[in-house]
Amino acid sequence: MPGGSGDFDVVRLAALARLTLDPGDQVLYARQLAEILTFAGEVLAVDTAGVPPTTHALTPALPEREDAVEPSFGREIVADLAPTGTVDGGLIRVARVIER
Repeated sequence: MPGGSGDFDVVRLAALARLTLDPGDQVLYARQLAEILTFAGEVLAVDTAGVPPTTHALTPALPEREDAVEPSFGREIVADLAPTGTVDGGLIRVARVIER
């Protein structure tokens, strides 16, 4: 397979990932990539018409609850809890924790 289009793709992908592959690895990865792409093509060929979309592959373990608006702390209370916190223009200003 050296010099084939599969090798070129593997070498190009390896270069993008900043990997160095020896020729044996190039052949192995080219074959594995071809198998993955073949499987992906099979998955894409599956007729999913009439299958409802889903957000989870598995049913969530815990039931989801409805969102509810609840009262929260005011800015002044939160600022009082923050070390050196002050309210500035509607935002809570705190001491810098990350140095540049």
